[in-house]
Amino acid sequence: MGKINAIITGVGGYVPDYILNNEELSRMVDTTDEWITTRVGIKERHILTEEGLGTSYLARKAAKQLLRKTGVDPDTIDAVMLATTTPDYKFPSTASIVLGKLGLKNAFAMDTSAACAGFMYTLDLAASMIKCGRCKKIIVIGADKMSSVTDYTDRQTCVLFGDGAGAVLLEATEEEGVGAQDAFFRTDGKGLPFLHMKGGGSVCPPSRFTVDHRLHYVYQEGRTVFRYAVTNMGDDVLEVLSRNGLTNEDVNWVIPHEANYRIIEAVAKRVNLPMEKIVVNIEHYGNTSAATIPLAMWDHEANLKKGDNIIFTAFGAGFAHGASYYKWAYDGAEMAKR
Repeated sequence: MGKINAIITGVGGYVPDYILNNEELSRMVDTTDEWITTRVGIKERHILTEEGLGTSYLARKAAKQLLRKTGVDPDTIDAVMLATTTPDYKFPSTASIVLGKLGLKNAFAMDTSAACAGFMYTLDLAASMIKCGRCKKIIVIGADKMSSVTDYTDRQTCVLFGDGAGAVLLEATEEEGVGAQDAFFRTDGKGLPFLHMKGGGSVCPPSRFTVDHRLHYVYQEGRTVFRYAVTNMGDDVLEVLSRNGLTNEDVNWVIPHEANYRIIEAVAKRVNLPMEKIVVNIEHYGNTSAATIPLAMWDHEANLKKGDNIIFTAFGAGFAHGASYYKWAYDGAEMAKR
């Protein structure tokens, strides 16, 4: 038997129908379309407005599309691994809710939490489980209902976030030259003061005080986060290229976390790659946290060719960051038609 590796064999995605554009936001807070577009590059974001629906709904919709596109037998799925910062509940895991809704009978489910780097970290974790032979097929999902933790009276943060989910099917293969190749991850524990949600955890449990003082929303010091994001994402990409003997010419696509267009542009400049090689869809979705990378794959699937060298990179609260190297394993144009 040859060496086992993990390959992505399909991508699914979902965003809610309701679109919150910059014009509508400008009627909610003191901002303008020009101000938002110039600073973060976002024109609109999709918002889940239906009462009683959370992150599991977004994730389930993306996973259902994935199962339909790939035609995989649900009974052969070994695990559902879901990266999210906005779980439906403190417990049980949101992944367990998704698994139940999908009717999977032979799988386990677990959530992971690494903020905006969550999908990239979870994809690598799932690949490791496949490489060691423990699993053969894993659904990896990045999903967040960021509107549930967004303060729509804070013009600095409310313009940034949207809701959505992306899912991939990760499978075992013995084919050489495709699949997960390498990853470089780091976490800087100094990031807490600059990006967090103050209320709701065990340090500051929910109370009338936390609600009255609006502590259940994203808090961010934008300039500090911007600086760290550009430096770390850029350096992490260069590290992965160096470790694998790759030059800029060898890279077909960089798929970054979609936090801010200016961050993405600065990272591209730092690693000396043209924007034509950077997958960007932030204009229409905003920052969907763990969902940004799989949604970008979903949008861009038709352009991905077998053997393409792809670099994922992300930065999020913690500060959690890194980059990974993946060789695409199928003709995306054909799969995207399904």
